[in-house]
Amino acid sequence: MLRNILLFVILSISFLNAQSIGPKITVTPIEYDFGDIIQGETVSHTFTITNSGWDTLNIAHVRASCGCTAASPEKNLLAPGESTNLLVSFNSKGRIGKQTKFVYIQSNDLDIPEMKITFVGTVKTADSKSELQAKFVVPETEHDFGIVQEGKKVEYTFKIANFGTGDLLIQNIKTSCGCTAALVSSEKLAPGEKGSLKVELDTTDRLGKMNRTITITTNDPTEPQKILTIYADVQKGS
Repeated sequence: MLRNILLFVILSISFLNAQSIGPKITVTPIEYDFGDIIQGETVSHTFTITNSGWDTLNIAHVRASCGCTAASPEKNLLAPGESTNLLVSFNSKGRIGKQTKFVYIQSNDLDIPEMKITFVGTVKTADSKSELQAKFVVPETEHDFGIVQEGKKVEYTFKIANFGTGDLLIQNIKTSCGCTAALVSSEKLAPGEKGSLKVELDTTDRLGKMNRTITITTNDPTEPQKILTIYADVQKGS
């Protein structure tokens, strides 16, 4: 009898602990390498913050280890399973050689109240680096489809461009889910050329709020990967 009571107490405590699991912050990637950077150039990378917990994640503050670095999340409150982008920029003016910088994200995650992400890079003078380089630009990195009836396919077209002096080569496009498809207008953009990336989301057999990512890999030496995020609130039709 006593054994059964103890077992019941243990199971009850485990259940209550499971129910009280709070927000959980994860960042992808946790470290990023810009590679070679021309002195005076400002480079940037988009990190993805996800709430993998069971309660709302509140991003209270983001700070950088150096005044040469700027970081700002697109959203501060994330529901369970929701993600947002954190754009981190580094100004290499007045710097030379290997650089290691940190960005600290403070949140209400009780296990990791302050998450540290790292980026590195090597600042070189202009004459030590090739003049012909691609520069991949995506003006918009997020799109919210809003409320979508379950079973429908929705599309959105992101604009892309090459602001560099060399040809831009789109080497790979990877989606985080088989329900998402991405089609680029051209896998090669000449300097100054613009293009598009059409994204399709299939909501068949899906319900509730969802977000999916599209990772684009190019030959841009300062930011070889860019991550786009799409959102939708899928609801049953009447």
